[in-house]
Amino acid sequence: MSALALEGGFAEPALDAARAFRGIMEAMARPGTIHDVTGATPPAPLSAAAGAVLLTLCDGDTKLHLAGDYELPALRDWVAFHTGAPLASADDCDFALGRWDDLLPLDPYRIGTSEYPDRSATLIVDMPELAANGASLRGPGIKGTAALSLPDLDPFRDNRALFPLGRDFLFTCGTRIAALPRSTEVL
Repeated sequence: MSALALEGGFAEPALDAARAFRGIMEAMARPGTIHDVTGATPPAPLSAAAGAVLLTLCDGDTKLHLAGDYELPALRDWVAFHTGAPLASADDCDFALGRWDDLLPLDPYRIGTSEYPDRSATLIVDMPELAANGASLRGPGIKGTAALSLPDLDPFRDNRALFPLGRDFLFTCGTRIAALPRSTEVL
């Protein structure tokens, strides 16, 4: 493990994690809204927001899949040191992290079961841009409609058709985060 793996965690773990958790929950509760999530300085190419999500939501019992350019030694070591999250394959993970094209196809990621719909995967998509424009969204937590720059539309429409099963999505860019829960309809 390199010395760089020891750096970049929360400076004030309890406070930073609480702030990040609030930002993540606000994003999930209000799909299409964008929130700042700061406090982490993970190794490249991981964004600060995605790093904060990992530090907040992952632990030794949370299986993480790193896709594409994110499956590299520096990031594996950083995750191991700061979260203890075991790495897993796409079909056995609780969280998956990567760029959109590297996370495709979505089929391997769990969608839950009728008995346990919560046993699905959450995909953390590190984006080059995140803006409140583009696809129109409707559903719980949205008054009328909202807009969010999504990398594609059909996979999210297909995901919504599985409800109450399906995957949840967190989109990160720099220090910003937005969410698309499985209950959200993409118009």
